[in-house]
Amino acid sequence: MIRMVFWFVAIALVSRTALPAMAQDSSAPSAPYRTLLNRYCVTCHNERLRTAGLTLDTENVAAVTEHAEVWEKVIRKLRAGAMPPEGMPRPEPTAYDAFATYLETELDQAAEANPDPGDTGIQRLNRTEYVNAVRDLLAVEIDGNSLLPADDSRFGFDNIGDVLTVSPLLSERYLSAARKISRLAVGNPAVGPGMESYDVPKYRMQESQMSPDLPFGTRGGIAIRHNFPVDGEYEVQIRLHRNHREFIRGLAEPHQLDVRLDGSLIHQFTVGGDIQGKSAPVFSTAAQGDIAQELYERNADDALNFRFQAAAGRRLVGVAFLEEALADEGPLQQPMTQYDFTQYKGGKPAVARVTISGPYEAAGVGETPSRQRIFLCAPASTEEEEPCAIRILSTLARRAYRRPVNDADMQTLLALYREGRGRAGFEAGIEAALERILAGPEFLFRVEQNPPDVTPGTTHSVSDLELASRLSFFLWSTIPDEELLSLAENQRLRDPGVLDQQVRRMLADPRAEALVANFAGQWLYLRNLRAVSPDPEVFPYFDDNLREAFQQETEMFFQSMLQEDRSVLDLLDADYTFINDRLARHYGIPNVYGSHFRRVQLTDEQRKGLLGQGSILTVTSYANRTSPVTRGKWLLENILGTPPPPPPPDVPALQERSESGKALSIREAMEQHRANPVCAGCHKIMDPLGFALENFDGIGRWRATDANAPIDPSGALPDGTPFEGPAGLRAILREKLSEQFVLTVTERLLTYALGRGVEYTDAPVIRKIMKEAEASDYSWSSLIASVTRSMPFQMRKAQ
Repeated sequence: MIRMVFWFVAIALVSRTALPAMAQDSSAPSAPYRTLLNRYCVTCHNERLRTAGLTLDTENVAAVTEHAEVWEKVIRKLRAGAMPPEGMPRPEPTAYDAFATYLETELDQAAEANPDPGDTGIQRLNRTEYVNAVRDLLAVEIDGNSLLPADDSRFGFDNIGDVLTVSPLLSERYLSAARKISRLAVGNPAVGPGMESYDVPKYRMQESQMSPDLPFGTRGGIAIRHNFPVDGEYEVQIRLHRNHREFIRGLAEPHQLDVRLDGSLIHQFTVGGDIQGKSAPVFSTAAQGDIAQELYERNADDALNFRFQAAAGRRLVGVAFLEEALADEGPLQQPMTQYDFTQYKGGKPAVARVTISGPYEAAGVGETPSRQRIFLCAPASTEEEEPCAIRILSTLARRAYRRPVNDADMQTLLALYREGRGRAGFEAGIEAALERILAGPEFLFRVEQNPPDVTPGTTHSVSDLELASRLSFFLWSTIPDEELLSLAENQRLRDPGVLDQQVRRMLADPRAEALVANFAGQWLYLRNLRAVSPDPEVFPYFDDNLREAFQQETEMFFQSMLQEDRSVLDLLDADYTFINDRLARHYGIPNVYGSHFRRVQLTDEQRKGLLGQGSILTVTSYANRTSPVTRGKWLLENILGTPPPPPPPDVPALQERSESGKALSIREAMEQHRANPVCAGCHKIMDPLGFALENFDGIGRWRATDANAPIDPSGALPDGTPFEGPAGLRAILREKLSEQFVLTVTERLLTYALGRGVEYTDAPVIRKIMKEAEASDYSWSSLIASVTRSMPFQMRKAQ
């Protein structure tokens, strides 16, 4: 990736040590820029000082292509207005722009004449891609987290080919996953009982409807999509939430607990109330009075189990309490604190875990979506079995391998089919061959071949089939569908009109939600929300409902950007968001009731765009306080694309109190921290950006004071441009640094699309993508389409 370096030095002594700068013919077109460098830059960036490792006094500005990497760094500094440092003489804005334009023109022309698509080697499917590919190949939904380990990340994403290595242990996990998936997909009437548990997060408050998959008029509980391997009898066991003393909460009054299968009621329990007549085996007739009551409050959920019949396939199991007092939606009380939730014995009961086990009496494999997808034919005789197997396996392999299958492919699969068929029949043979497909390198790896007789190191276009895979894994994180694969097989996909039409079709498809979950989720750090644990003493009202609401707000917000094909710049200052009552109370937005999310217009300038959303503000804070440094660093990396260097070793901790013992605000503590010259350089850039968001506390609530002192949210850019608060920062980003933001988005998209980090050689491509998208005000579809048309996306270097 193109990395920015931050150059902060003690300027007062520099001019005395500078070396003479390179001279140049005054009549050359580049002469004015040599003069500019000599006047404003080489004082620090010379052979003697080598500030930030950069020397400009010996660089030939008339031949910038000789050291393109150096000049690309200079362009980034010029476009960001980051150099010279604040307080030093600066050229006029027109001179800035003219010099940057000159450098870009020289480098872009050279790149156009000698295209370099970079190195994209073999890429393994990551866990998300594997899960999605299994879903689209076999109509089977699997839990990838339980089957496969998490993937390593680099450049901010987990689809980077260089880090998607394969260890012997991971190979074993893939073999185990393939075995389980093939059995589930084919079905086995002899399968033995298994067990799977589904937990409700400990701090999820269950005072309202928890999921759109649960009926209106219910509260709490959980909606589960469970794979039933065969038709048969299964058992459900329900556990309820307990307080810290292991008493089940909310048993003073009776409550009805419903269990539904695909929306139909299959069982009801009454939980709580008079213990007389309760049938749990722990309630001995010898137990009387308080002892019986305590036994019931500790063990009431032992009786919450029953058996039922279920057809094979993925079915919806809903467990939820009936809301006893239905009323018009209205304001709810302040949510319970985490402390109250763990201590409280009263209130209403809540579901903690649902365990589904079975089958206990298998009645047949059933007609599941996966079997319909697999068994395209049903042999009526022994002679028909192998031709049918060939049809089944060739169809599956073509989709799984993302290309037409050849004879070698089929011979490998048929050998396994024959071995399995000889052992246990036709379907066992199909299962054995399917296991090989799911664990084979043709499925697990995206391998791009060199054309015949190509010279290593030269560039060439990828094939239509390879382009189809690149496109599908970019936009859907999964294998190509039939339409995309057929176009590629007929060598029509590369046609610009066809390609653009496919991009539009794919962005409109529900599978494009992968761009939200995978691209935006990693770029914006949304995945980190699962791991944050705000201190309950400092933020007592943070609970899992709020965590889920943060995530859903930003995901729905980003999804609306794609669906409405808005400008990427709208991420910065859109005047709407998506909230429910829990999030509305947190933000102080009135007249929003109910647990369902809805789009609302924002009238508060502070909440507009990404910078006012709780997800971003929470993942950029510490557990017990805000962090202007973390927030500033997040802005530099993800909004401006200018990450700071790593911190030096042994960075001193912030002082929380002054010498007199007075509690320091975050700004006061950071001012003391910046007094250290080692720390001052980077913090001078990061901290002002973070201070602009300081009115938002560690979980995104608005506040006016910190440590009993008014918050000062003012700051300035490196060029001295002032701003104040989130609204002021947002205005600066939109009006002054909008191109820098678009550049960052384009870099992130290209990184994600290529599965590798962008290098300085990609900078001309990035500029070209931006120019193509400028006419549509940088709409998402135009940026994405330009990425798919770009040289590195459509070409590769022969290995």
